Amino acid sequence: MRRLAVLFLALPAPALAAPPQVVTDIPPVASLAGMVLGELGEPVTLIGAGAEPHGHNLRPSEARALQDAGLVVWTGEALTPWLGEALESLAPDAARLELLDIAPVVHPARQDGAHGDGDEEHDGEHDHTEEAHGADGHEHGHEEDAPGADDRSDHAHEMGQDAHDHGDTDPHAWLDPVNAAAWLEAIAEDLARLDPENAATYRANAETGAARLEALTAELTERLEPVQGRPFMTYHDSFQYFGQRFGLDFAGAIAGSDADQPGPARVAALQDEATEHGVVCLFTEPQFEPRLARLVTKGTDIAVAEIDPLGTTLEPGPGLYPALLEGVADAMIGCLGA
Repeated sequence: MRRLAVLFLALPAPALAAPPQVVTDIPPVASLAGMVLGELGEPVTLIGAGAEPHGHNLRPSEARALQDAGLVVWTGEALTPWLGEALESLAPDAARLELLDIAPVVHPARQDGAHGDGDEEHDGEHDHTEEAHGADGHEHGHEEDAPGADDRSDHAHEMGQDAHDHGDTDPHAWLDPVNAAAWLEAIAEDLARLDPENAATYRANAETGAARLEALTAELTERLEPVQGRPFMTYHDSFQYFGQRFGLDFAGAIAGSDADQPGPARVAALQDEATEHGVVCLFTEPQFEPRLARLVTKGTDIAVAEIDPLGTTLEPGPGLYPALLEGVADAMIGCLGA
């Protein structure tokens, strides 16, 4: 009997199943997935430094990552219209979580990034947000409750489910931390379903991350309050979610939320709008040519500052998303408060 016990103890312990490989589209989403995974794994990011999410050609290594994916977490076709087809061909059996489908706050794309556009309610299946513009057409912050577990389960994407059309949606929803907190829980639930052995860890990590974001939101709300009445323009209309959440005064964008380039007439109109609205600052982004920004601000006192809404210059990992929000706030305070 003793010999049998010794033989039993000498047998190798059964290996625990490895967590599913998580593939994400952009660094902020990878950061949120990393918060949930914790020490259990590290997500793969398809769109890194210098890449443009609206149009991207997959490298061979990125295509292989999709083929090996157990879970793909992506913002949605409104941000990466090319990725849906790639998922069908390279990751047909991977579980998918399209974040715009479960975002508690979704804003319509503003036409040509114009001041005050987008006041009308979103005419689509994701009309989650109340009208957020005041009578003056400026952005004002608002709060909404995150969806409950039943809402999330209704929206969750099962394996092979087709993506929805978000063509009229502003896709930059990660810049509202209320969305990010809801996404943490949704990512945790998908991972828990795919990897039940680690379900408690995923859920605990998501809860910790959401609490951190709640505290950060309160801190940034207080810090940004002094610059709420200072009008600004952007190169690319990617800051609607941040502006709405924190009550900032958006006055127009050079390019719309889909990053289409404006013609000379639009540039001239922007110069008039900047003067009319008393614009203090124009924010550019590292992936776009700043020439048009210089044309719009030529002969004015408008300051120019750079913000990276994708966080491509930040250290990848779970800390990237909080650092991204802090960086956007720092840039806006630094320029608008000058």
